[in-house]
Amino acid sequence: MTDQELFSALVRENLIDQPTADRLIRDAAFAQRLPEELLYERRAADEVQVAEVKSRLIGAPVKRVDITTITKELLLLIPRETAISYRAVPLERTKNLLIVGMLRPDDERAQEALKFVAKREGVSLGVYLITPSDLQAVWRLYAPYASEVEQAVKAIGGLAQREDRVALEEGMNTNSDEAPIIKIVAATLRQAVEGGASDIHIEPQRARVRIRFRMDGLLEEVTSLPIALAQPIVSRVKVLAHMKLDENRIPQDGRFRSLLFGRDIDFRVATFPTPSGEKVAIRVLDPTTGLRGFDQLGLSDHNAKILGTAIERPYGMILLSGPTGSGKTTTLYAIMQRLNKETENILSLEDPVEYFMEGINQSQVKPEIGYDFSSGLRQILRQDPNIIMVGEIRDGETAALAVNTALTGHVMLSTIHTNNSIGVMPRLIDLGVQPFLLSSALNLMIAQRLVLRLCPSCKKPYEAVPDVQDIIEKELGELPQDVKPTVSFKKPFTVYRAEPKPTCPICKGKGTAGRMALFEFFQMTRELSDLVNTGFTEGKLWDLAKRQGIVTLRQDGILKALAGETAIESILQETT
Repeated sequence: MTDQELFSALVRENLIDQPTADRLIRDAAFAQRLPEELLYERRAADEVQVAEVKSRLIGAPVKRVDITTITKELLLLIPRETAISYRAVPLERTKNLLIVGMLRPDDERAQEALKFVAKREGVSLGVYLITPSDLQAVWRLYAPYASEVEQAVKAIGGLAQREDRVALEEGMNTNSDEAPIIKIVAATLRQAVEGGASDIHIEPQRARVRIRFRMDGLLEEVTSLPIALAQPIVSRVKVLAHMKLDENRIPQDGRFRSLLFGRDIDFRVATFPTPSGEKVAIRVLDPTTGLRGFDQLGLSDHNAKILGTAIERPYGMILLSGPTGSGKTTTLYAIMQRLNKETENILSLEDPVEYFMEGINQSQVKPEIGYDFSSGLRQILRQDPNIIMVGEIRDGETAALAVNTALTGHVMLSTIHTNNSIGVMPRLIDLGVQPFLLSSALNLMIAQRLVLRLCPSCKKPYEAVPDVQDIIEKELGELPQDVKPTVSFKKPFTVYRAEPKPTCPICKGKGTAGRMALFEFFQMTRELSDLVNTGFTEGKLWDLAKRQGIVTLRQDGILKALAGETAIESILQETT
């Protein structure tokens, strides 16, 4: 099966259109990568549907992977390096058969390698086609991080056991053998990517170096190292990020990119001086987790219809609000992915650029040299844009420019800090925007929050307590009339909680697996326009929003809690 055959089949099945197929093939040729990899990376089509099309083309059956059935003994049959190199993992072993899952079962080199493994084990080989997500889930089971770090520390020998009690021993060569240090840093970066961590914290303490990962918004310690390794590890990270090795008195920023698991991962590095040494924070920018397709945002049918209509308009503002870390940038990127066409000139101003997107002209502001959002926005208007994304509206000048840009025939995407979607307009007016301009400039205001997603293997149903029952009943009763017919939940309401299993391979005993977004959409309508122009209060805005059919953050969350996607406690805590 050639790439051209696959993409032609995807076009015939209406999974992608012909311009998208042509662009993916062309971009892959320029980047010297497989077009199929870009297809998944850019979320251009649903991977399960792509697998079904591939199955019909090459004759290999599709198999969804249950990682709870994969044991450590099974993983030993195909070494981790082989699994990554050939995109193949062991799924099952019987007396006479080894079943493997492959991303590309028609890869002849991979077939030969797997036949050798099967012959060595004295069994026949069975091959299934699996999706990229399932492949990566099995890769994460290998998890050699702890043993790799332990071996590297042992290889350093006496240095690892040495206590750095004499803080004034400047010039002490603690990096005489760099290989183990390089191995520790590489293993840490790889483990963070495998585990889906968003940040790595390397923190020198008084007697040890603590390494923590931020997983699903929460920090957890993954390993502890001798304090004597602090300076060599920090120096290695500085080398990778092209920082000044001899400067440890002030914070530094840097960035580097590495190829891990067949994809480009960006790492954004920041150092921070402490009495125990330099602390390092590394943001892990993995496009497979940070870049989501429009259909992967977790939008309800009601909200998806509203957003789809808003982004099809030829001009106007779409503003997202929410606290730091609520997924606003991920949503903006998903919208830009949907709008990314050869006929559109899309430019963005970001602080900083988190993920690089093909076909979009991204620019990072640098306030220290006078290149901020407001000055950048003036320059963007000279670049003949159709769609503009500004990372954040922070001040009155940027707000005024953004509104005027939307009024002059451009689509403007941005974020703003407010508590809910209703607060967007009062915030813009507080920044100095004239109220009469908002009705013409604003299309849609979105509030967003993130909550933990329950592990599908560890969640357990239970009947909500009476107080919660009353809250759920009240919120469901206030849903818009066009949404109520789609809701089938009845009192007494069943909700779900996490009951973690220590051996669960999906959540690794946490009870939660990733995060999901809650949304609240407030549309600009003629009635809202009249209210803005005649004067309004927050109470009047809420009354109008309810008449308009708004689904609040709490209502969106309660529907997802009743569906078993998240815990009701998380919803009540994050919303009001």
